[in-house]
Amino acid sequence: MTPAINAARKARITFDVLEYQHDAASESYGEEAASKLGLNTSEVFKTLLVSLTGHKSNLAVAVLPVSHSLSLKAIAKALGAKKADMADPALAEKTTGYVLGGISPLGQKKSLPTVVDNSAEALDRIHVSAGRRGLEIALKPDDLVTLTRGIFAGITAQ
Repeated sequence: MTPAINAARKARITFDVLEYQHDAASESYGEEAASKLGLNTSEVFKTLLVSLTGHKSNLAVAVLPVSHSLSLKAIAKALGAKKADMADPALAEKTTGYVLGGISPLGQKKSLPTVVDNSAEALDRIHVSAGRRGLEIALKPDDLVTLTRGIFAGITAQ
């Protein structure tokens, strides 16, 4: 059981857990998940941490399709920050309590501002990491935003 799954259970939302055998040689955790689970890459979302300048929080969480890249300008704008940069990987792991490739937007050690790409709103369910490599949780996008106290915004690079 991971903190992400525990958070979903505690909230009493409807979700499914999907597991696959993670290949340590895989270059993209999200694309590996989509491939091994037979999912479209537009339904599998990655969790990235960004460092913010000019915002009350030093870090924030971006959740976006694995098939897209994050627009740092767009996430900074969505959060009202002056600037966003990718967070240091060691800081991301320490702050969330998860390892890279297994960072879930749910059940993190510290509650951070969260932005879910607005492409999720058109989907019935999305898949995000359930807190470790090889483990995904499928849930409604609105449930994810509610549980993370996040917002929807366009944060992918065009």
